[in-house]
Parts: sequence; structure tokens; C-alpha cells
Amino acid sequence: MPEAVLKARPDGLVESKQAVVLPIMAPRLQGELSAKGSADLALWGEGDLGRLRFTSLDGPYVYGPNSLSAATGAVHVAQEAPVMVICGATYRGFTPAKHCASWDRTAHPKSHVKREKGRRRIDLPWANVLIEQRGPDLVVAAGTDIGEAERALRFSVETIIGEAVAYAAHCDRMPEADPVLRSMVMQGTHAALSSVRRDERGRFDGLAAGLHYSAPARTYYRDGYWTLQLLLDVAPAMVHEQIEILASGVQADGEAPSGVIVSGPEQARAWEYLRTTAFGMDWIHTRSIDWWSDHFDSPLFFILAIGDYVRVTGDLEPAERHWPLVKAIFARYRAFTQTHLPVKPRHDRDWADNVYRGGYVAYDLGLWVGALDAIAKLGARLDPPLGEQAKAVAVTTRAAIETELWRPDGWYADYAAPEGLEDVEPTLEDHLTLDSLTLLRHDAVSEPRALQVLEAVRRRLETRHNADQSYGDWGMMCVYPPFKHSADTHSKSSFAFRYHNGSDWPWLDGVYAEERLRRGLPGWRYPMVRWWEICLEKGWMGAVEYFSPPWGRGSLLQGWSGMPAAVALKYRDVVLKGDLD
Repeated sequence: MPEAVLKARPDGLVESKQAVVLPIMAPRLQGELSAKGSADLALWGEGDLGRLRFTSLDGPYVYGPNSLSAATGAVHVAQEAPVMVICGATYRGFTPAKHCASWDRTAHPKSHVKREKGRRRIDLPWANVLIEQRGPDLVVAAGTDIGEAERALRFSVETIIGEAVAYAAHCDRMPEADPVLRSMVMQGTHAALSSVRRDERGRFDGLAAGLHYSAPARTYYRDGYWTLQLLLDVAPAMVHEQIEILASGVQADGEAPSGVIVSGPEQARAWEYLRTTAFGMDWIHTRSIDWWSDHFDSPLFFILAIGDYVRVTGDLEPAERHWPLVKAIFARYRAFTQTHLPVKPRHDRDWADNVYRGGYVAYDLGLWVGALDAIAKLGARLDPPLGEQAKAVAVTTRAAIETELWRPDGWYADYAAPEGLEDVEPTLEDHLTLDSLTLLRHDAVSEPRALQVLEAVRRRLETRHNADQSYGDWGMMCVYPPFKHSADTHSKSSFAFRYHNGSDWPWLDGVYAEERLRRGLPGWRYPMVRWWEICLEKGWMGAVEYFSPPWGRGSLLQGWSGMPAAVALKYRDVVLKGDLD
């Protein structure tokens, strides 16, 4: 077995003999940097800035949240302004971005690097960049306008370093743990905290899904929900702000998109031009602030986020203010209901957005039960008649799930459309899925059934126990076997073990680990950290979005991949005692 590219250290940082890509996500400045001498930079809400070139930093290297230390220098990124410093490096050039994003079709004048007052200035139509060599240190600042960039450039090197060090310490939330677990929690916390975005005035601007989900700048209902599980403890005010942004995307009839667009003016104009001129785009994104309209799971996550926030903080205000939307969502899913269960149309608009799932979908039904329980609990204080109605519907829903989805193999079908459903052809996909654990998370099934499902997941979806898949021990599979109906998959998920068709998704690993932990079952550590061990082996610095042996990885720094860290922190006392498995 080859030596791991990265190694977790006792202090929670990660070391390497070779340079790997460092993902950078501060509240405004973001990008990917290589110590070999380049950085592709962007500004949240505005778009790509360009590629910076500098003299390389020699190894060995130590990586932390938004930071890198080398034998001959270091990289530090500030939190309070879009500015970073590369210590021990000399400027070698900057190539301005030609467009704010790869899809930007609008015509822009060519931008140039200008020398000005001992510094370099780049004026893009959507942002400004200032670069200054301060002796052995290279400082790079950016802004929506020159004023923001100027303010950022005023930060001293010492201030930038101080903010970076303090941020890394804030991410180190389990210092008593072993190196692998401690570093996973540090990077998972970083993934969640770095998803908190700011606009040019410092105002909250949504939870970003990840580094590669920023153009157009948008915040998702489902990604945001799993990300805020960690933030509920460390930054509950951000959860309140996220609920407010998501509320703006919920329609009067309870419909909601996959995400809400929060782009700055220039990026918003470029996106609107594309949305209204490219064939089919206005059918997918029907409103200017919608990222992929009408997603089946989004309204349910909106209710779940409110319920979780009220449960943790005791603050009922968001529920009171958005109760009309909660009522509309309840009515919407009641209108979808046939034989006591909401029927999802055969489309690809839930988290598995490369799969045409239709009928009774286990994942969505788990969310529905969770939303019903939240409505019942909140309704007891805000709207007793609706609360009682939701409570009664939850009872019939739980019974119908058992009747329609339970399989004699010992788990719940992924999705099923029996004969007689309106507008959905009969179908059955009965493989085992990790996303069906929403049924367990929200107690939609009995405890004996839950234990059967968890044993099936252990045997079939943990690759260490599944000899039928040929890639060895590499973590969790989100489904197994792969989808049997090829017409139900498209794009990346058309291929076995890729994306929704069997990849390891750390957010799902966290959901599974928690279901074992809350029942006192051993075997929680494997899903909690195995994905991170693979990241270390491969040299993937950061909480990766998804991966599989034959297909590689997704984005390097994904907010909802902080879910395993959130679970570790929630069950801290148990986790620190170790896993008996």
C-alpha cells in the first residue's frame, strides 16, 4: 500500500512532503493555492479574479484551515477583510479573469495589470485586485470596488497572520482526540464555518455549499441544513440569518428552489442574461433568484431548519414570522398525497439530482415525517389546530411507509411507485441507500426496523464488509448495488460508483454515524473518519464533497461535509472514549 500523501499530526494540523492544493474560503476571498507558485482567486458574490503567480515555497509543508506553512514561507488569509499574505514569496505575475464565471457570455473589456504607487492594480468590471510586495511578503487584496480593496490592503501582515491563527484555533474543537479524529473535526468545523459568506459591507450573505458552488453565488436549502448542524452550536445567529435568506425563496404555494441566488450586481446581470437567453434555462430557473426551481426536498428542509433552530435556541421568532410559509408547505405536500404518502413526480429535483426518482421516495418521506413532527411541536404553541392535524398525519404516514417501502431483505426501498398512482409509472428501485436513513433520523420507523436497517448498512454499504464490490476498503457507498434502471439516471450518476450511484458522501457518513451513536451501537468511527483517512491518503486537503476509487473526488471544501465533525462534537464524551468495534 503506498504511503499516504498527507499525515495527521497530534496538533490537528496536517503535514506533507509534497505540495498539495490548499482550498481557501474566507468570508469574501476564496480560491485554490499551490505552494508550487500559483493561486486561482475569486471573490464571493462577484466572481473569478484571476491567477496569481509567485515564487514557489519549498517543503515540507504543514496545512491548516486556510493556512500553509513551509520551510521557506507561509500562507495566511484574514477573516475580517478579503486579503491574504504569502510570506517568503515574490510576485511573478497576475492573469486577470476574462469573465466573472465560466458561463458568463457578456462582453467585457480586457483588464490589465497596472503599476500604481509601488503596487499593482487590476480593475475588473466586477471587482478590483490590489497586489503589494512588502519586503519578503506578498500581500493580495480584493474588493467589489476599489474602496473595499483599499481597506483590505491596509491590513498589516501581523494582523492578517493573527486573524488566520485565531481562526485555525477556533476550528480546533476536539484537542483531546487522536490525530486523525482531531484533524477531521478541525477540517469539518472549517468546512462549516467557512461556508458563512459576507457581502462587501460585512453582512451575512448565505451559507455557501462549497468552493466550487459559488458562481452564481447561491445558498442551498439541503446543503445549508446539513451544514448548520454544526453551526447550531458554534454560531446559532448564522442559522437565524440563513433561515431569513431561505424564506425569500419559498413561494406562497409552498414551492422552493434548490437554492437562492445572492450574487452581486455584475454577476447577477451576467447570470440573468444567460438565464433569459440560453435555450431552456428559464424553464430550469424560472425566477431570477432561483437556483433550479421547484425542488421536492427544499421546503421540507426549510421547516426542519426552523424546528432545529427553535429547539436549540428557544427563540420562536423565525417560526412565528414564517408560519404562513410553513402552513403553505404543509398544504402543498398534503395535495401531493396518495394512499397517505406524498408522491414525488418522476424528476431529478431533490438531493439526488442526477436520478429520476418518482413515487414514494424513502429519503423524502423521512424528511416529511421530520417536518410533520416539527409542525406538530411548533404548532402546539403557535397554531394548535394545525399542530394536531400534523400530528395525526404523521401517524398515518409512518404506517404507510412500512406498508409501501419495507423489503424482506431487511431495509426500505429507495423508491417505489405501485400500480394506480396518478402521473407516475409503476416502478421499484429496491437497493439499499444511505439517504434512506432520514427515516431513522426522524423516527419514521420502529426501533426494531431501524436496527435491521443499520445492520444491513453495516454489511452492504460499509466497503470493508462488502466483498462484492471490487475496490477494497475505501469508506461508505451511498447506494448498493448501483441503480438497476439505467433510464432513471443521467450525467455523472449514469456510471456505477459515481456521484449518487455509489460514491462516498461525508455528509451521509455523518448521518449514519449518528444513528449508531444515538443508539449506543459500536461501529460509528468507521463512517465518521474513514472518508477523511482516504483524503489524507490521496492528498485531498479539506472536507471533500464526495469520492470513489474509479472516479476521484468532487469539490475540496464542502460545507455539509462538516456533518461528521458535527456528530463527533455532539457525542463528544462517547467519541473520546473510543469505539468498541
